[in-house]
Amino acid sequence: MQDNATEVTAAGIARLAGVGRAAVSNWRRRHADFPRPVGGTEASPAFALAEVEEWLRKQGKLAEVPLRERVWQQLAGHPAGPVTALVHVGCALLLIRDRPTEWLKLNGLTDARMAELLPAKLAKALTRRFGSQTAVNTERVTPAPVDASHSSQAAVNTDGAPSAAAPGSGPMTASAGHAALTLPGPAELAASVPLLRGVGELAVELGTRRAFEFLLGRQLDANPRQYTLTPAGPAALMAELAGRPRTVLDPAAGTGALLGALGSPTAVYAQDAAPDLAALTALRLALSTDAEVHARVGDTLRADAFPGLAVDAVLCHPPFNERNWGHDELAYDPRWEYGFPARTESELAWVQHALAHLRDGGTAVLLMPPAAASRRSGRRIRADLLRRGALRAVIALPAGSAPPYNIPLHLWVLRRPIAGAQPSTPELLLVDTAAAADGRARGDWQDVRSAVLDAWRPFDRTGTADEQPGLSRCVPVIDLLDDDVDLAPARHLPLPADGGAERLADVGARLGDTLRLAATLAPPPPATGAPPARWPLTSVGELARAGALVLRTSGSSGPAAASHPRTPAAGRPARAGVPVLTDHDVLAAAAPSGVLPDGEPAEDVVLTEAGDVVVPVLGGGRVARVVDERTAGAALGRNLTLLRPDPAALDPWFLAGFLRGTANNRQASSYASTATRLDVRRLQLPRIPLEQQRTYGERFRGLAAFEDALRLAGHLGEQLVRGMYDGLTDGTVPPGG
Repeated sequence: MQDNATEVTAAGIARLAGVGRAAVSNWRRRHADFPRPVGGTEASPAFALAEVEEWLRKQGKLAEVPLRERVWQQLAGHPAGPVTALVHVGCALLLIRDRPTEWLKLNGLTDARMAELLPAKLAKALTRRFGSQTAVNTERVTPAPVDASHSSQAAVNTDGAPSAAAPGSGPMTASAGHAALTLPGPAELAASVPLLRGVGELAVELGTRRAFEFLLGRQLDANPRQYTLTPAGPAALMAELAGRPRTVLDPAAGTGALLGALGSPTAVYAQDAAPDLAALTALRLALSTDAEVHARVGDTLRADAFPGLAVDAVLCHPPFNERNWGHDELAYDPRWEYGFPARTESELAWVQHALAHLRDGGTAVLLMPPAAASRRSGRRIRADLLRRGALRAVIALPAGSAPPYNIPLHLWVLRRPIAGAQPSTPELLLVDTAAAADGRARGDWQDVRSAVLDAWRPFDRTGTADEQPGLSRCVPVIDLLDDDVDLAPARHLPLPADGGAERLADVGARLGDTLRLAATLAPPPPATGAPPARWPLTSVGELARAGALVLRTSGSSGPAAASHPRTPAAGRPARAGVPVLTDHDVLAAAAPSGVLPDGEPAEDVVLTEAGDVVVPVLGGGRVARVVDERTAGAALGRNLTLLRPDPAALDPWFLAGFLRGTANNRQASSYASTATRLDVRRLQLPRIPLEQQRTYGERFRGLAAFEDALRLAGHLGEQLVRGMYDGLTDGTVPPGG
């Protein structure tokens, strides 16, 4: 039974029916019986989910609402907000996983009775997972509305670490005792019962962990500006740099990505200033790991929730450029062992907080802005970190690795010095992965990971490592202790040995060959005086309805997704590690650069096949790419539409060529204030026999080869010019001919 209070937007209706938003707008105009808005705004109205589902079924536009979409729309339209709903969902999933029999008994009751009995069952499940300690918490720490009759309910205390100091003992005690989770009462759960029933069904299909990851991922995707996320690649690399710790702390846990990337720790500690993030992190970790989970709410620098805790490793992606981090009230804090950070050096405060929570010899890995390695205001702290052997490596990642994506962030690897010991080899490892990424904003992450670990592992074992020109180098600490203490890797790494003049000669020869190839591929001049061809036209939408092609988008749902020949079986997770073809790859004619995340539901995955035509829908692109054997098997990324022509009716090169026509794209594009969106269904192409299509297709294939040759020639030309400038200025290339 659906919850009539659950609301859904036009975008949500489009997802339910597997159509574009324009179709929903047309339904509203053309059908007098379309459900009336029940909320939202005039520009973005909201509709009752149950009414929409009933209308879609009556119109024959939907045989059954997909379970994942139904659950997501219930969560997104929850009266208390999606974050509160996610917390309730996470608690219920823990009960489903650990006490399935009790959940089945509850699920057979009425909604009212289930809401009444559920809090006691949840209390047992949460206590079993987070520890036996409970605390009366009179202040709500989840963003749910407080019901007066339940405002003093017992909260599950996810801390199991040393307790906070007594009130009044110093600035670090303020708000340091908040549990990350507060047990919801019957009044709060009443609105969530229909959602939780659907979540129980979803857990049967996906499992409890994947069900929570799916809903959390949807929430994060729907609100990208509200969260600063650490991508899976950098998170996994940071976890590998930390080794195999048994106890780990993340003092700025966010959504728990860093702690979730670890292998098998025995205990994880998380703190975040945002109550909703702390609660979601606690549940996410509890569902994905067998480790003890200790999660707390509070401003970490002002109110450390784990004073006295010493762990094997600290992983942290701290907030950058924070001026209001507690500079004035924390001047005499014992954590500033390496110097009191300036107001503008909040990142160095996080570095010292991490070191303060390490056991002797423990490792901390922090994601840092590049300015922290060179700002003059932090040079004294950097110098002391070097002198005492606490800072072991600075690793520059390629731009685009993590937010903010426009700058190349750094990883700092630190190790707490053993009391009374001096560093045996006072050297700092500097790594610059720009060469491994080949200058690409989002290069092959596997190459970046290998380059970093190949330099770090020998250095970690012996305190030194062989130099890799342009990539990594061990620099004596004494050479870095100058007036600036500038630790930016690029400023201390020599250019790679690229063969000098001989290599440039090879590049020049390849450029010559490519230019000659481009000349042979250049299209002949068109005939003049010939009248323009006039054909009867059809649209992509009409061809899809006639079965001449299949139109797919990433995340589309319904029978087509389940029966797709290259899509994993419905109800099972897609295989992690599958390459993803992104819209940037299509625009740049590059290989698939993304990777399918673990836990992506199979119904959301569309795998490409040779002969498919892929079209970006954003930016008014005028680009269409025919998938070849090398790209086949990649998952379709966002903002892409896939067209799979029937070989007996359509030639793929003919299809791709006509889709690139300027006039065609102009008539099929719609415009917003900041972007252009292409409605692929409105793109047109002529109705001509298959043999004539193939004639056009061969011509379009030749144009694509010519375009590829020009692109390669441009790349080689830039490489030759850059190498000549570098060679002439560093003396490796003589100025003579």
